[in-house]
Amino acid sequence: MKIGIRHISLSAAVLLLLFPLTGAFAQSADQLQQSIDQHNQQINQLNQEISQYQVQLDATSQKKQTLQSQLNQLNLSIKKTNATISVTQNQIASTQLQIQQLGNGIVKAQATITDETQGLSESIRSLAAAERVPLSVQLLSSGNLAGAWDDIAATLALNDSINLQIQTLNATKKVLSDHKTAAEQKNVQLSQQKKTLVTQQGSLQATKQSQSDLLAQTKSQESAYQAIIAQKKAQEAAFEQDLLNLKSQYNQTVNPNQITQAAPGILQWPISGTIRITQYFGGTPFASLHSALYSGHGHDGLDIAAPIGTPVHAALSGVILATGNTDATKGCQGGSFGKWVMIQHNNGINTMYAHLSQITSTPGQQVSTGDVIGYSGETGYATGPHLHFGVYVSAVTKILPLGQATGGTAPCSKAIMPVPPVSGYLNPLNYLPSL
Repeated sequence: MKIGIRHISLSAAVLLLLFPLTGAFAQSADQLQQSIDQHNQQINQLNQEISQYQVQLDATSQKKQTLQSQLNQLNLSIKKTNATISVTQNQIASTQLQIQQLGNGIVKAQATITDETQGLSESIRSLAAAERVPLSVQLLSSGNLAGAWDDIAATLALNDSINLQIQTLNATKKVLSDHKTAAEQKNVQLSQQKKTLVTQQGSLQATKQSQSDLLAQTKSQESAYQAIIAQKKAQEAAFEQDLLNLKSQYNQTVNPNQITQAAPGILQWPISGTIRITQYFGGTPFASLHSALYSGHGHDGLDIAAPIGTPVHAALSGVILATGNTDATKGCQGGSFGKWVMIQHNNGINTMYAHLSQITSTPGQQVSTGDVIGYSGETGYATGPHLHFGVYVSAVTKILPLGQATGGTAPCSKAIMPVPPVSGYLNPLNYLPSL
């Protein structure tokens, strides 16, 4: 009968439409997966190289402070950063291929939905046409009872086929939705990887610049390098005295109500990865040996080990209050904080980042937690590459010439830097996540 024939043809079409484009994408999908696997293999090999460079860096940093050991550290840092950049580039390429892979899946799922919808529409029209014919009319027009029952059975089978098509269509829509969500997540991941790559490239540039500056200063002469170290030690004494005089003069009382209550996690660590503190806040052995520098109250921040060129991140959202470079002050090279950045936050505290190799932020700039504001180094008075991280009370911190208390006679007197009274220094560990 007419309805039965239509049902048979539609059922066959439904079976054909369940997997309409599988063959068209099979080869492309295999090629994409092979490329993704190749990138992942390269990533694993590069990560092994990076681990080896880190082992060599750790060993080199333990050697005597000589020009050659310093250059070796910088060269290893450059090689490690180059390998890290290659890892990120491979990750970006792999993610792009995965997005393409997901895109193919989305196209396939959309094609299936389109075909299923067309088939479903035709089936519904056929069923509606059959249902409009009363059963008595079907019995009379069929000529025999067996034929009428065949038409009824065909209509019921068509109804079952429609239900199956609806279920298939819903499943295909879910696949499409899942692919779309996965593609959106991959796009977010790709954006982050590109941002990371920019940071790594900045780190590489900072390291290369430090190496270039060192070679320019020393002209590859060990004696010149040792002279620079001796100059730093000589400048330290003048810096200590200037800072002591300024702190003694500037004795403003701190109002506890102006400071957010200390709690772990208010700030984030300014260095990513493993944190190694080389000097803590307060009465450390180093601070005891340099009591004038710390006014008898101990070290006023945290020293965090960081190879030259390590990205330094804002510990909390805020505004760049000031930046500076005490090494640029005549007679003060190697005697103070070197290149530094201070961020003012809206909770009553400032954060200080010192001994940087490069500053990438400017006064007045709004920054968010985790933004790169510079790269670590050993400018100013530093016996090795590290980040000096301090937390100050905003209300009592001033950006002052270091020699304001002495009339500007000492070598570092014109160097500008943030200074609070002794009570304005806060222990960073009270605000940072627990190690």
